[in-house]
Amino acid sequence: MAIIGGLLLGVVIGIISGLVGLGGGALLIPALIYLYGMTQHRAQGTSLATLLLPIGAFAFWKYYKAGNVDLRLAILVAIGFTVGGYFGGKMAQNFSDITLRRCFAVLLIIIATRMLIK
Repeated sequence: MAIIGGLLLGVVIGIISGLVGLGGGALLIPALIYLYGMTQHRAQGTSLATLLLPIGAFAFWKYYKAGNVDLRLAILVAIGFTVGGYFGGKMAQNFSDITLRRCFAVLLIIIATRMLIK
């Protein structure tokens, strides 16, 4: 049952991610915490593991074929993401689970509020 649940969660998050470009962190991390009882650190680490290639490759290909990708900018952001991800992951290990969870929640609230207002 755990295998089916994990695959189903991946399919749901994948569909949402493909539709709106959001899912890995904003939806998967809370799902891992509340459905699987993970700590914030473990959920974030698991989410990052799912984002490794080739997860986004198929959704990217559909957008690319439709002409909806700025490949140059994507490469630059990916390089920056690699560097930032390393240092962010290192820093996160120094926070308590509750502090990390609250930072995550505040960031989601800020993003959601800004998108709702604009």
